[in-house]
Amino acid sequence: MTVSPPSDARPSPARPAYPAAARSGPVEIVHGQPVADPYRWLEDPRDPATAEWSAAQDRLYAGEEARWPGREVLRGRMAALLGGGGTGPPVVRGGREFHLCREPGRELAVLAVREGGRTRVLFDPLEADPSGTTVLDAWEPSWEGGLVAVQLSSGGTEHSVLRVLDAVTGEVVDGPVDRVRRSPVAWLPGGRAFYYVRRLPPEQAPGGAGRHRRVYLHEIGTPAGRDTEIFGAGRPETQYYTVATSPDGRFLVIGASEGTAPRTDLWTADLTVSGPDRPALRRFQHGTDARTAVRLRPGDGPLLLRTTAGAPRGRIAAAPRDATDPGLWRTLVGEQPGTALQDFAVLDGPALERPLLVVVRTRHAVGEMTLHDALTGARTRTVPLPGRGTVTRLISRQEPGHEAWFAYTDHITPTTVLHYDAVSGQLRPWPGGPPAVAPAEGVSVTQEVVRSLDGTEVRMFVMSPEGRPDRPRPAVLTGYGGFGASMTPGFTPQAVPWVRAGGVYAVACVRGGGEEGEEWHRAGRREHKHNTFDDFDAAADHLLRAGWAAPGRLGVLGSSNGGLLAAAALTRRPRTYAAVVCAAPLLDMVRYELSGMGASWRDEYGSAADPAEFARLLAYSPYHRVREGERYPAVLLAVFDGDTRVDPAHARKMCAALQWAGTGDGPVVLRTESGVGHGARGASRSAALYADIMAFFAHHLGLHLTTGGPR
Repeated sequence: MTVSPPSDARPSPARPAYPAAARSGPVEIVHGQPVADPYRWLEDPRDPATAEWSAAQDRLYAGEEARWPGREVLRGRMAALLGGGGTGPPVVRGGREFHLCREPGRELAVLAVREGGRTRVLFDPLEADPSGTTVLDAWEPSWEGGLVAVQLSSGGTEHSVLRVLDAVTGEVVDGPVDRVRRSPVAWLPGGRAFYYVRRLPPEQAPGGAGRHRRVYLHEIGTPAGRDTEIFGAGRPETQYYTVATSPDGRFLVIGASEGTAPRTDLWTADLTVSGPDRPALRRFQHGTDARTAVRLRPGDGPLLLRTTAGAPRGRIAAAPRDATDPGLWRTLVGEQPGTALQDFAVLDGPALERPLLVVVRTRHAVGEMTLHDALTGARTRTVPLPGRGTVTRLISRQEPGHEAWFAYTDHITPTTVLHYDAVSGQLRPWPGGPPAVAPAEGVSVTQEVVRSLDGTEVRMFVMSPEGRPDRPRPAVLTGYGGFGASMTPGFTPQAVPWVRAGGVYAVACVRGGGEEGEEWHRAGRREHKHNTFDDFDAAADHLLRAGWAAPGRLGVLGSSNGGLLAAAALTRRPRTYAAVVCAAPLLDMVRYELSGMGASWRDEYGSAADPAEFARLLAYSPYHRVREGERYPAVLLAVFDGDTRVDPAHARKMCAALQWAGTGDGPVVLRTESGVGHGARGASRSAALYADIMAFFAHHLGLHLTTGGPR
């Protein structure tokens, strides 16, 4: 197989005729600096001019995608990769194992119950809405397993409605309760009531509709309007709340965080003293610059915590239930150099010689699992995992037990549910799930170390045909770099046909994520955001310099905050890349706070209301960095009209700006999808999106997806 010279690497079609877009927006003086926003009129989707422009963009996109060879074949391959079904780890309550399950060929997962070795469907979203646009956002069984609270949303909005189902019949016994959004549900014993989080009605939240939240106590069988308000009055409108109860109903924990800030304030209450409708909340952690989560168990033993307080890579601590000062916490399992703590579970059944902690860490984004003495924290055993992958949230019984359930996945292995027995020491597939799927053949995964501009070591996963840079190939680079979210290994269906055809697919673990702990996150946020972009630039340069990527055949892909990363790469070094895809991207950083969930992200990015932070935001805002006459590469912007997190207006404005400014041959196109949003979607919708993105890359980077190999 030979690679064509770089001059032949990409097709050179005639530049398309773009829809007209008036540059009529204002030039405003912000902190003494003029800021142009020529396409502000595109922020309003109801404006007839916006609707007309969007319809013209739809026609342009349809014409462009018809030119991508092999797109329909690729859709079939993606459908096959995603169509095999799957299941999630079970939540065991009252002898019933509740879990999500998607049978092969099904669009959406159902909520199923396994009992007595048999599995039955409890709730199917497709029966509620055959169109497939209603999804199950969240669910939580009662402690006894007799009831389950489900939250549904439609059209991708994530505006959930909560109902309570009978776990035997599936009948609705309570609800609906609106104005929830993946709310935590903390049941009290007996299934008679639960705590949850709900937004205030618009008339009670002037200027911030959809943001003001409260913690309520809801009694089964009573209207939601009569729920008792427990917490949140007088607090900032952008705060998020968590709520949890112990299985015996004796203890309540409420958490509050300012938007997505990496710190948590916690309050606790002994419900045996004050009653569930008037808990005497006392501060447990307040004003501490750390994330802390509590693992509640029955009884009056100490609280077990996962925290970054005094340990940016995470530690497990024990605290008296009446503690009001983190200084009283005792470290059980300290932070470990080179790793980041992810989760832990308690195993304390009578069949064990001593209670144990199952601890999951990542080492440079790769999962590890160990056992520790729950009283001393001493390490007792390492649990071998199937590969270099990711362990999801650990689940154990709420009563004393010796078992844990979790899901495992890696870049080339679909998710499988595993069951660990601490008595036998065996790790096996959970019998309630489908048969494990073998890793995809023809794809090798390696991890590279890249040096960023300031010398920092950055890890990058590289998927390739040979596991080494045997020759320069068409390559796609992706990353995220925000909110402490880690790019840990996970099944990547879009990479499989790409690599099998002869391409390279790389994932950069840049600063701003959580791959190396909380300090790694903070090194890529606010005033340090430039580190995120520098790391990504270094990853791209490494792919080219080491011979993984062919010059003129390197593409960039990013979604959500990763869309911001990809667009920053585009506007910082447009001639480095041959194609760029931004899905649900954040692009206007001067006005990001004014739409979607932007107001809750101020702690991550900073606020344009502050002069110094405004200057930093403007300096890297992709929309404002578009320059007339620049030779931008081919660009695909993908948005979803139900997205309530990132407003599709970001992409509309960026599309218009690039179409006006660019002089390159590659087209700038906008893919708008209706009936879906930022989160969950049906399998066929996911397959179509992945296929369109990779067909776009194949066309512009010069890879034959149908026959294999570069053009």
